[in-house]
Parts: sequence; structure tokens; C-alpha cells
Amino acid sequence: MAEVEENGRFHQISHEQDAGATFVLQSKGEWWHAGFHLTTAIVGPTILTLPYAFRGLGWGAGFLCLTVMGVVTFYSYYLMSLVLEHCEKSGRRHIRFRELAADVLGSGWMFYFVIFIQTAINTGISIGAILLAGECLQIMYSSLAPNGSLKLYHFIAMVTVIMILLSQFPSFHSLRHINLGSLLLSFGYTFLVVGACINAGVSKNAPRREYSLESSESARVFSAFTSISIMAAIFGNGILPEIQATLAPPATGKMLKGLIMCYTVIFLTFYSAAVSGYWVFGNKSNSNILKSLMPDEGPSLAPVWVLGLAIVFVLLQLFAIGLVYSQVAYEIMEKKSADVNKGIFSKRNLIPRIILRSLYVIFCGFVGAMVPFFGDINGVVGAVGFIPLDFVLPMLLYNMTYKPKKSSLVYWINNSIMIVFTCVGILGTFSSVRKLVFDAKKFKLFSSDVVD
Repeated sequence: MAEVEENGRFHQISHEQDAGATFVLQSKGEWWHAGFHLTTAIVGPTILTLPYAFRGLGWGAGFLCLTVMGVVTFYSYYLMSLVLEHCEKSGRRHIRFRELAADVLGSGWMFYFVIFIQTAINTGISIGAILLAGECLQIMYSSLAPNGSLKLYHFIAMVTVIMILLSQFPSFHSLRHINLGSLLLSFGYTFLVVGACINAGVSKNAPRREYSLESSESARVFSAFTSISIMAAIFGNGILPEIQATLAPPATGKMLKGLIMCYTVIFLTFYSAAVSGYWVFGNKSNSNILKSLMPDEGPSLAPVWVLGLAIVFVLLQLFAIGLVYSQVAYEIMEKKSADVNKGIFSKRNLIPRIILRSLYVIFCGFVGAMVPFFGDINGVVGAVGFIPLDFVLPMLLYNMTYKPKKSSLVYWINNSIMIVFTCVGILGTFSSVRKLVFDAKKFKLFSSDVVD
């Protein structure tokens, strides 16, 4: 629905004239479709950075943080679904995060804060998806032609062209079958990588295992908060209201089923990838565990066909992730550029869609090629974007909507989570930006290597 600001609050008008809602956020899905969307939004190749996150925390703190992040995010997303259902029952069905926050909190500035953070998250993930897809192609190319002349930015350009073509899927709902495939792919490459790590760990070429943390106390603290920020980005899902919008109303109870599906996949994939990767490589874990399994020097630590198939699965899923996180940008574009009175595939709407979506993808590809900081981008996006949207706002929205008693356990749990993760977000932002600045010395523009 469209938003209208009135006396500091955002009220809704019919979305019949809202092309972004009508075309991009079609409300036709079932609960399992939401499960597919949620899984693609959370369970992606970023889980291959979990061993890298563990190296800044160690075994005990790594397990603790991974578990806490999982429990808190599930709880957070469930609370947000309850708030959305409450608003729907009262005749205020929200299909966008920004309008939900503005309506519940009664603040015009909150609308713009959320849309700014969402745009930063979605663009960052789109850039990261294209960058990692380009790196996957580069890895395959290097194994086939070790002395080849193609650079990372060449592969990023190839990925960008494919993403331009895929970006023309008109609606979020039209991605449901792609996202089912994405779910299956996440199982495929996770278990291939886990098997490869186990094989590497027991082989005669197994790397020396060291699990020590940074030598200085300050470096350990910064590394820990960077790792926590990366985990926040891995668990993050800054588009839950938009995913719930794809459900055919009424949405009551459907998102919980979708979340249970998603977190079942999370449990099976996250822990296995984190444990196996960190067990083998310890504090030498790369920001992409596939690169650890295929070192620049020495033999590959796993069968080439296993790693090759895993890379293909990762590559295919990255296209789905890029599509999912582009939907908010596309919805914003079409709300302003499309004519809801014309057909979705009419010339009037098709031409602007092709031009605007192509320009957006080209921009993401250009930035990814220019500044290839995959691990660092994860940390910054987690601290600056996902922590406020996923660990703070849902609790605040629930408290404002349901007004639990100050003596109730829910009230104290919600406020404790908000306080703790606000502090974590501030410290995580500082440590992640600090690492990004340090790593800036390691590369040149359009480098052929992804900086960890």
C-alpha cells in the first residue's frame, strides 16, 4: 500500500494505484513459498565464512555466538510476524518494512531511516552476491587454465550480464520455484564442503591446526566484534515484511511455518559448515572456505570434482540470492516508474523495468569489481544494517504494538536484547570499518583477488 504522512504518522491508502505493490509484491503465496524465500534470504554461501568468523572467537565463544544469534533472530522474526498479523487484523496490512515501522512507531523519520538501512543492506548483498559469483567463476577458470589472462573483474562482468537477464522476473512471487532450487542447492554445497573438510582433515596433507586467537588483547576484541558482525549478517534478513507480503491473506500463522522450515535448514547447514571448516583450518580459515580447500601453493585438499560441483552449486544459488535482495529496490523503482493501469508486460511498463533494473545491476557489478572486500563487506553490512533491523527494531515494534507489562518476562527479554545488540552494533561497526580501512592497503582498484 502507498504511504501518506499525516501529523507525524503514516497512514495507508489503497494499493490499487501502487505499482510497486501490485507488480512486485504480489500477495499470492502459500506458507512454503515464504519458507523458500526466507531460506534463500538467510541460507547462502555466506555460511562458508563461518569458519572465518570462528577464528576471531575460538571454539567456545564461536558456538555460543552462533547459537545466540540463531535463537535471537528466530525470536525476532517471529515477533515481527506477530506485529504484521496484528496490524492486518486491525485493517492495516503492511507489505513494506518502512511503512510498518513508521506506522507502529508513529514517526516520519523512522520511515526514512528504515528505507536507508534496507537500501544499504540490499545493495551490499547484491554487490556481495555478484562479487562471490565472479570469484566462483575465477576459481573454476584458474583450475582449468592456471596461467590464463582473465581477471576477477572479467568474471564479475559475466555474472552481471546474467543477473541483468534474470532481473526481469517481474515479481517476488515469480521467484518461488527458483528459491526452492536455492534451498536444495544450499544442502548440496554445504554437505560437499563438509565432506571435503573432513577428507582434508584426515589426509596426509592436512594443514597444521592452530586455534589460538590474536596475540594482543585489543586485536582479539576487535576481531571478536568483527566476527559477531559477520554472524549477524549471515543470520540477517532485512526483508521479512516484504516476504510476508507475498503470502495470500490472511497471513496468520503462515510465517511461523515458513520460519520453522528455514531454521531447520539453518541448523543442518550452519553448524556443520562452521565446525568442519574451523576444525581443519583453525585460525588460518579464509573468508571463503573453498579457497582454503584450494590453496595457492600445494595440492588441492579435496577431490577436484567435489570442489568443482560445490562451486557450481554456490554459483547457481548466488543468482537466486541476488534476485531476492533486489526486490526492494525493484519495488521502489516500479512504484515511481510503472503505470498500474497498464499491463505488467505492457510496453509502457516493460521498457522502464528493463532500463532501471539493468542500471541497478550494472552499478552493483561495477562496485563489486572495483572494491572486492567480501569478508569486510559482510562485517560492515551486519553491524550497520542487520543489527538495527533484525535485533533491535522487531523488539521495539512488538513492545509498542502489544504493550507488555513492565513486570513481564517478555518486556525484559526484549529490552535486554535491544540494549545488548545496540552496543554490539556500535562496537561491531567500529571494528568492521577499522578492518576495512586496514585492508584497503592490500589491494588496487579492480584487483583480481578478493580481500579477506
